[in-house]
Amino acid sequence: MLEQKYLLDRRRALAVGAAGVVGSGLPNFGASKATAEPRDSSTSARAKSVLIVMLSGGPSQLDTLDPKPKAPAEIRGEFSPINTAIPGISVCEHLPRLAMQMDRWAILRTMAHREHNHLLATHVALTGRPTPIPRGGSDIDRVESRNDFPNFAAALDFLRPRQDGIPSGVSLPNYLIEGPLTWPGQHAGFLGPRHDPWQINHDPNDPGFRVDALSLPQDMSSMRVASRRQLLDQLSRDCVPLKSDGRATAFSEQQDVAFSLLTSAKVADAFRIQDEGDANRDRYGRNKFGQSILLAKRLIEAGVPIVQATMGIVQTWDTHTDNWGRLKNTLLPQLDLGLAALMDDLAATGLLKETMVIVMGEFGRTPRISTLPGTSTAGRDHWASAYSGLFAGAGIQGGQTIGETDSIAAYPITRAWNPADVCTTLFDALGVAHDAVVVDPLLRPNHLLNGEVIAPLYS
Repeated sequence: MLEQKYLLDRRRALAVGAAGVVGSGLPNFGASKATAEPRDSSTSARAKSVLIVMLSGGPSQLDTLDPKPKAPAEIRGEFSPINTAIPGISVCEHLPRLAMQMDRWAILRTMAHREHNHLLATHVALTGRPTPIPRGGSDIDRVESRNDFPNFAAALDFLRPRQDGIPSGVSLPNYLIEGPLTWPGQHAGFLGPRHDPWQINHDPNDPGFRVDALSLPQDMSSMRVASRRQLLDQLSRDCVPLKSDGRATAFSEQQDVAFSLLTSAKVADAFRIQDEGDANRDRYGRNKFGQSILLAKRLIEAGVPIVQATMGIVQTWDTHTDNWGRLKNTLLPQLDLGLAALMDDLAATGLLKETMVIVMGEFGRTPRISTLPGTSTAGRDHWASAYSGLFAGAGIQGGQTIGETDSIAAYPITRAWNPADVCTTLFDALGVAHDAVVVDPLLRPNHLLNGEVIAPLYS
């Protein structure tokens, strides 16, 4: 114990301050970790990067991408559809820029799964797997756990670990937490904290935005950092009791990432969003979401393979009340502006050819309008039986809709596609082999690509 305390104290003294960006925070010392070697005989890739725009809370399909103007008033809502650049395709009137760029986007209107609960549905959306429920446990408010299946970025990091200071995944601008509830599906789950994506919990629209963990003190050079790492490695080797201590190993793995991070300037430069000109920042919208999309684009340019940008905070799109006011006045204008600027920039730089963009929530909203007790403004409830998503880039054929729902957008009447299919499509685009596996702590192999490639996206 004395040796352990000494080494951990030395590590604190030599800390490089990366706890705010590496993984979800400090390592979870109680977490188990898979020990088998990853298996990925990579195939040819369509994409170098994937940008997931997560609309947490679940946007209404009827009030965004699958309007039903002929439905009864209690179904169709307050908005009208508008024509897009592609004849025969309509979207909500409050998405005019998306309408003009419809030639770049494919709308998938028949996404569906079984989970109508935010937490369970988020795990499904970000992992392609149902949330594991402990024996005798409740599926209500099932929070984040190290028993979760790894999310997309974590699985990729397990299959393709990097040593170049560029993370496999970055999530921003906030972790999905509400009170005591932490949404599952946001980290590496049973793979352990070593593979957690970087989590940024700062508003890029804040004038003082910076990621302190990526900044060396003025008197600290990269050479001094390397020297301190050598000293730390020597201390670790000499302290025999720690060699078999899993807690210290997890801590060391996080520090390895931190050292690589601090001595690599490429990602640090991407986080300097202040280097963007005012006019360009204005194009994305001077709000948390617009600047998060701009920062996500800069991270894609820096070579990060999976970036997740969440619009707003947890359940921002959970419009049980004031559905049309919130959509009209804030959510849809910000989404429309940010996505338009993103697509223009990706197309202008050629990155759209090698970047898959996915815009989705964890589910949609009920067709029938309702008013919660004690409230006066109507909204829509949770609905996972049919919802819509946007897909673009990396060979995806824009200017099309895929799938059709019934007359009230309640259920698909053509083939339904689920989050497992999104997972498979994403990894297939990145060139991950179809037989790739991730291994849990009991050394059981789990096939990562557990659905089907959404082939209509490419035709």
